[in-house]
Amino acid sequence: MATPEKQVVVIGIDDSDHSFYALEWALDHFFAPYAPNFPFSLVIVHAKPSPASAIGLAGPGAADVLPYVDSDLKKIAARVIEKAKEICLSKSVNNVMLEVVEGDARNVLCEAVEKHHASMLAVGSHGYGAIKRAVLGSVSDYCAHHAHCSVMIVKRPKHKH
Repeated sequence: MATPEKQVVVIGIDDSDHSFYALEWALDHFFAPYAPNFPFSLVIVHAKPSPASAIGLAGPGAADVLPYVDSDLKKIAARVIEKAKEICLSKSVNNVMLEVVEGDARNVLCEAVEKHHASMLAVGSHGYGAIKRAVLGSVSDYCAHHAHCSVMIVKRPKHKH
């Protein structure tokens, strides 16, 4: 757990550009300007889906596929964490706790807030419209309503064509 005298910021990441933009934005605004005396402790959390949830409900033979799916999910998690480390190092943010936790991102992030006694959770916004958000669900929306801390939803600027 982070040092008690500093407030904790948890940043939720996945393998999307939106997520890495949110990480960079948070580092630029809350960490990099204060180097090396950061006023916050940083915890970066990646929620790795379980193999069964990644393939959904499947018929006979699904059990044969699970080890391959699990292997792919572990490789993705390793890439996500490695990229997060690179981004932190490029911003001179070295004292970072990185976690990969299996489960639904909504629950994983809210549990990380509790575990680390975070005062803020930062997540990226995928920018889904109302229909897509209703079908897929929104991690940021869920966290905004259920996390027991302030939640910052970082949106990427839209580029005009």
